Amino acid sequence: MPSFDVVSELNAHELANAVDQANREIEQRFDFKDTGARMELEGFTVTLHAQVDFQLKQMLEILKLRLGKRGIDLACLEAKEPQIGLSAARQEVLLHQGVDADVGKKITRLLKDSKLKVQASIQGEKVRVTGKQRDELQAAIQLLRGAKLDLPLQFNNFRD
Repeated sequence: MPSFDVVSELNAHELANAVDQANREIEQRFDFKDTGARMELEGFTVTLHAQVDFQLKQMLEILKLRLGKRGIDLACLEAKEPQIGLSAARQEVLLHQGVDADVGKKITRLLKDSKLKVQASIQGEKVRVTGKQRDELQAAIQLLRGAKLDLPLQFNNFRD
């Protein structure tokens, strides 16, 4: 029976490259000269370090630009509130990956309401969609691409 998986994944290598490029741009910019501004990547969390809040906003825009150029969808980005101290400011930016339970339920509900002859089941951080005909599965992919969900979705493991 044909099937495919709906996932939301980030390329960790492209993420590391984007953060490195953003750090190099910050080092080169005149307005960040001798400020100690930097970005640190740990897993899928980027921590921005600067002296003031205004610099954090500029750094966040630089990061978004670099992520976009490296092919990482900005819909998975969540910027936390900046923590501002007397001599330093920092902000955490989380990059979400994986289809959580709420989004998985939305996807299954969307497919059931569409009256397509497919079945969807949540399997950990992915949703497996199965159907008897390849055309139905392709229609399901088009439906999910057009849906306004909070995460960027990829469709992989398509099997006949």
